[in-house]
This record gives sequence, C-alpha cells and structure tokens, in this order.
Amino acid sequence: MSQIDQFIADFASAVWGIPLVILLIGGGIFLLIYSRFLPFRYLGHSIEVLRGKYNNPDDPGDINHFQALSTALSSTVGMGNIAGVAVAIALGGPGAIFWLWVSAVVGMATKFFTNSLAVMYRGKDSEGKIQGGVMYFIVEGLGKKWKPLAIFFAVSGLVGALPVFNVNQLTQAINYILLEPNNIETGFMSSLIIGIFLTIITTIVIVGGLDRISKTVSKLVPAMVALYFLSVVTILLVNYDVVLHYFGMIFTDAFAANNYKGDPLLGGVLGGLILLGIRRGAFSNEAGIGTATMAHGASKTSEPIREGLIAMLGPAIDTLVVCTLTAMAILVTGVWQSTDVNGVSLTAAAFDQAIPYVGNYLLLLCILAFSISSLFSYSYYGTKCLSFLIGAENKKYYNWIYILSIIIGATTSLSFILNLIDGFFALMAIPTMISTLILAPRVMKAAKIYFAKYTP
Repeated sequence: MSQIDQFIADFASAVWGIPLVILLIGGGIFLLIYSRFLPFRYLGHSIEVLRGKYNNPDDPGDINHFQALSTALSSTVGMGNIAGVAVAIALGGPGAIFWLWVSAVVGMATKFFTNSLAVMYRGKDSEGKIQGGVMYFIVEGLGKKWKPLAIFFAVSGLVGALPVFNVNQLTQAINYILLEPNNIETGFMSSLIIGIFLTIITTIVIVGGLDRISKTVSKLVPAMVALYFLSVVTILLVNYDVVLHYFGMIFTDAFAANNYKGDPLLGGVLGGLILLGIRRGAFSNEAGIGTATMAHGASKTSEPIREGLIAMLGPAIDTLVVCTLTAMAILVTGVWQSTDVNGVSLTAAAFDQAIPYVGNYLLLLCILAFSISSLFSYSYYGTKCLSFLIGAENKKYYNWIYILSIIIGATTSLSFILNLIDGFFALMAIPTMISTLILAPRVMKAAKIYFAKYTP
C-alpha cells in the first residue's frame, strides 16, 4: 500500500508542475486581461441575472440559473474549503491563503469563459438530449478532429468526479468530533459503517437525477454557507484582538514563506508556497478544471454570456468568502502552530477552542451539509462524462462505481485520496484551458453583442 501511495504522490507532483501552473494561472491572467476585467465590471448585472430578472421558462435547458450555480457550488463549497484550506495552512502557513486568493480572482475570468462556452456550444448525447460541458464545447466548437481532447477530459473526469476526498474527510470529522470524545472506538469498522450510511443517503438522491439533485442542493447550499459564516464570525469576535495581526500575516508570509513546510519548487521555498496555494485554490473553486461546465451547461438559458456571468460568482463565494473564513478561524485560534492534526481535524480544533462544547458540533453540521451536497453533484458530473464516452443509456453504471468509491474513501488514508483527486483534476485542466484559450475570441464577440443589448 505504501508503494501505491508513493506512486500516486509522485503522479500528482508530476502533473502539478510548472507547465500546468503556467497553463492554469497564466491562461487565467490572459483571459482576465483579454476580457478587460469584464467579470468585475458586470458584477451587478450578474447578481440581477441570479435573482431571476431575465429568467424565461421557454429557454432550452433543465435547471434555472440559481439551481445551476447551487449545483456547481455544492461540489466546490465542500471539504476543499474546510479541509483543503487546513491542509494549505498546515503546510504553508498564512501565506498560502494569499495565493489561494490570487487563484480565485484569476479563476473568476476563467469561469466566465468556460461556462459561457458550455452554453454556447451545447451538444446532444446519444439519446438526443441537449448537454453542456467541456467535452461538448470541444467537439462542437473546435470540430470533430479535436474529439481526442474531449475524450481525455471525460476519462479524467471519471476519476476526478469521485467523492473520495469529501467522504474521507467527513469520516475523519465524525470520528474526531463525535465518536472519540464519547469514548466510542474508531477504526476501520467505524469508518466502514459511516461509509455505508453515506452510500444509502447518496443513492436515494442521485437515482432521482439532476432535477432532484438541483432542488436538494439549492436548499442546502445557502443554509450551510450562512451557518458556517455565523460560526466563524463568532470565532473572530472571541479572538478579535489578533484578527488584524493574522490577516496581515497572510500578505507578509505570502512573499517571505516563513512558515512553509512543503517541498520547494525549482529550488525555492516561495515557488513551493505559490504552487501550494494555487493547487488548493484549484481544488476549492475548480476554476479551469471544467467540472462546473456540466452544471452550468444544463442551465435554462439561450444567452451563453449570461451563464458565464453567473458562473464567475462561484470562485468569489467559494474561495474569497468561505475559504477565507476557514483560514481566519484556524489562524486566530493558533491551532495551526500548536497541534499536529491536519485536514478537517485542524479546523475542528479551532472551532473547539473558540466555541467550547458546541463549536465542534456546529462544524460537524456544516461539514455534513457541505460533504453530502458535494456527493450529489459529483455523481452527476461522472454520469455526464460516461454518457459522452459510451452513450447516455449506460450512464447508470457510473453510479455503481461512484457508490463503491464512497466506501473506499471512508476507509483509506488522506494523503492517498488527496493526491489521487489532485492528479486527475490537473489532467482535466489541460483540455479545459487549451480549448478555452482557443475559443476565447468567440466568447468576447458574443459578449459585446450581449452587453450592447442588455446593459445601459
């Protein structure tokens, strides 16, 4: 098992090298400048769209704008925000959060382009139903000769969409917060029982398809973000005297890398810190990875630019708000320096210290909502990838693999799971960013027409 673990770690490190960082962040910066900072200039309009001002029930698609954003957010506002941020701080200290922010700001531009394309170039599956996603906009936008790139994305997505990280961290949270303090023995059996319980819940929802998934998560997502926000604000109020100090450290440590404990990149500690922040940012908000295009591509709209505007709100909510809340909770309580725990257990230690007796249970409630909603959305992404590869009539087979992976995620080590998903996320980013950069001029052409029509 240790050899497999090392192989997966080496694989993740290899694909997350300099070329991918240049493609993901360099490509995102290009899109940001090329669009003349469009995502930030039309934030007000995007919120109007989200509120339903331009909804038309006769438009093609399956779900409304809010449900599409909720479905996409439910897969990103998850354990990446709670456990992923904790991993980043444990390895990189406060400075890692600055580079997480950079990835989010750049990611807003990337999301605008990728999700505009998801609606602009929707295709049809083998059952004749309209579908959106990276694999469809590659084939429809670039032509059939580019289909190998679309297949590469879909194959990578089969593994990237597995819920193993969320399940692993939810299991760790239940063991650490609920079972161990109550003297209940934890180990393989307790993790297996948790895995079986999650399998049953997930099966009930995902068998209902996208409609049931979107309706469920559109109720869960706003509630879980609100509860998490209130909990962290309480922690910050309890530790108000050190909030400004640690907020400042995010900026000073970003360039000094004083607390970085990971591997250097190109012989430099700062390079390693930047890569750590970008890698965790990509895992958190998935900008440039391409999974969200499958949710936004199903949106009920005839205006591709409108969906791009909705999608760009994702990294702002997910990374700039939720990840920052987690980071500040961990930093102001000092647990990142005083404990050896990692992942979700580090966040739990922060909640327990600042809000004794109930803090852990508040976090567990948030984690349950975050993780379970993620389980629903990622199953949809995986079935879309399989439909593209071998036909929509066979998509149900992915659900069985998906359900089995919940058990594996609950009973396997964190490092193995994290490296596995990281690696396949990196592979998904390659076709997503290449095709988006090639098709970017078409998005800008459509954007000029759209904004001339709908904005003053």
